[in-house]
Amino acid sequence: MASLNVGNLGEYLREQRRAAQLSLRQLADAAGVSNPYLSQIERGLRKPSADVLQQVAKALRISAETLYVRAGILDEREREELETRAVILADPSINERQKNVLLQIYDSFRRENGFVPETDETDETGGTDGRPPADGRPGADGRPGTDDAVGADPTLKADARKDDNPHS
Repeated sequence: MASLNVGNLGEYLREQRRAAQLSLRQLADAAGVSNPYLSQIERGLRKPSADVLQQVAKALRISAETLYVRAGILDEREREELETRAVILADPSINERQKNVLLQIYDSFRRENGFVPETDETDETGGTDGRPPADGRPGADGRPGTDDAVGADPTLKADARKDDNPHS
């Protein structure tokens, strides 16, 4: 884990606040922290908690993970993985099953390249995070695992069209 560089974090926060055209008081109010406390963070005198960083990031409409990296709470590689997952999960143009398939493929590529993804507790279907297991057993949606979900399932395109058309 990187060592904490509070000064660097403070400078970055000040730049982001100015870019958002917010006064120190406006950002403090939006983030739910005191004005003096936020000032001390910007000047590098205070080490904020992850919760405070999350509140400030939300108020600035920036990635909390970026602030975690700046504060030394999160490793850069971990941040990139989290951001990749967040982008996939936030994409409104694909349905939940398609998001799960993309995350499953992403995990398999990371494993293939020597990065072992964090796993949550296994759910009742044997998969993690609602994703179908890679061994072909049915996943949370009752469909087969990786092989069919990746491309061999002819209903993928039909499901995608159905989800995109609210009148079907």
